Amino acid sequence: MDQLKQLTKSIYKTLYLALMLTGIILTGMSCKTAISDQYIDIDERSPWYWNYKGKTVLLLGGSWQDNLFNHPEGLEEHLDLIVSVGGNYLRNTMSHRNEGNVFAYERDELGLFDLNRFNEEYWNRFGNFLKLAWDRDMIVQVEIWDPWDMYEDHQSYGGWSHNPFNPANNANYTSEESGLPTLINYPPTGQPTEHPFFRTIPLMDDNALILGFQKAYIDKLLSISLRYPNILYCIHNETGEMVEFGDYWTGYVRAGAEQVGVPVHITDMRRSENVRSEDHAHIYDNPLRYTFVDISQNNAWSGLGQGHYNNILYVRERLSAHPRPINNNKNYGAARHGEEESVARMGRIIFAGAASARFHRPHPIEDPAMMYDKSDFGLGISPRAQKVIKSLRMATDQLDIALTAPMNELLSDREENEAYLLAEPGRQYALYFPDGGSVVLDLSHASGQWNYKWINLDRAEWSDSNQLRAGRNVRLTTPDKGHWIAVLTAII
Repeated sequence: MDQLKQLTKSIYKTLYLALMLTGIILTGMSCKTAISDQYIDIDERSPWYWNYKGKTVLLLGGSWQDNLFNHPEGLEEHLDLIVSVGGNYLRNTMSHRNEGNVFAYERDELGLFDLNRFNEEYWNRFGNFLKLAWDRDMIVQVEIWDPWDMYEDHQSYGGWSHNPFNPANNANYTSEESGLPTLINYPPTGQPTEHPFFRTIPLMDDNALILGFQKAYIDKLLSISLRYPNILYCIHNETGEMVEFGDYWTGYVRAGAEQVGVPVHITDMRRSENVRSEDHAHIYDNPLRYTFVDISQNNAWSGLGQGHYNNILYVRERLSAHPRPINNNKNYGAARHGEEESVARMGRIIFAGAASARFHRPHPIEDPAMMYDKSDFGLGISPRAQKVIKSLRMATDQLDIALTAPMNELLSDREENEAYLLAEPGRQYALYFPDGGSVVLDLSHASGQWNYKWINLDRAEWSDSNQLRAGRNVRLTTPDKGHWIAVLTAII
């Protein structure tokens, strides 16, 4: 353990010197720009959005797996396709649950993991993935602890029975020595459990043995990820465990980044679908610790229709004293509510002023040959998802989105869930209709002639432009049923 800590410190010091001496990123890649301009950060013009390389960026995405780094087959082509349709946002859980995945540690001659010896293939895959994403200006949200690797069995190799930290699977400690069980037969939940892996910190069980191995794992992760300016950090994938555990690791990651002078943004993702719950409130109310939020579970089973949108506005209001980006790294699929609702959630996320939206992966598909399929769990980067992402990108590229805000109050003759408005009154307007419709838009703050055009999310093609005169209320009616966005721009 002491040797590993010394190695980690040496890596950090080497990186720090490179940064300080050159003022640019030197990590085996070509140099791009100054540090202050390179790292993803909160946008200065609007803290609801991200800024990357000096530009406001709306994050859109979809992919076929949660743990893309551990799926190297066809990865470059997969990322190229995502970029080609306007995607710039990737999810990456540090997981090992699928066929063909590798684990973070080497095994001994008896087949047991050795937590003192990292598996370089695992970490090389991670570094390669981050490099490929960086080359393509894609933002990666890294989720460090994935509960689906820690509880009951999940997919091919997920779950505690396969996990290297399980005392039955490693040569480093017994159950008695570690305080960890050999059997976990319950799933992750929205409430804290007695799972001792999530209670190792000093404020809880103070399990120095396991905490040391946990720190070594995160040290290794940071020694790779802190080289790249396109990374957002999330402590868990949808955890229900005590918030203190997330607090501890948020502080640990930030301290590691500060040691080498690298800016980072960190959050934790709660499992509760109720964004008004106390554990979500803990994230909202600690802006210095959690510099952005992720409300992916609002896009699970409970978030539906107008209520789904209202939940996002609730979060915006809750954050209004300390505004920061609202990410949605998972938008679930057709299960329970149908595929149209899954597509509609993408539109509502953006038109509620959130910073990111991404289609969830098509669980439980593991075969790379099915990389572009969909399932009831998610549309992934299926052909339909590609069209929707491309359409959202085409529409939002017409806006200076940092200057807009959700403004349904400017709409009248509107039914529930009929239409949603992003606007900078007098300057720019965009409306989203989940299933066609007709509403009245208040353009009294605007003047002169305006163009407006439509795009259908399933076609990714603009209609011909039409004109209207502002300074009054105008009615806008979709060309047909389906998912439509109208963008209004002034004629100069």
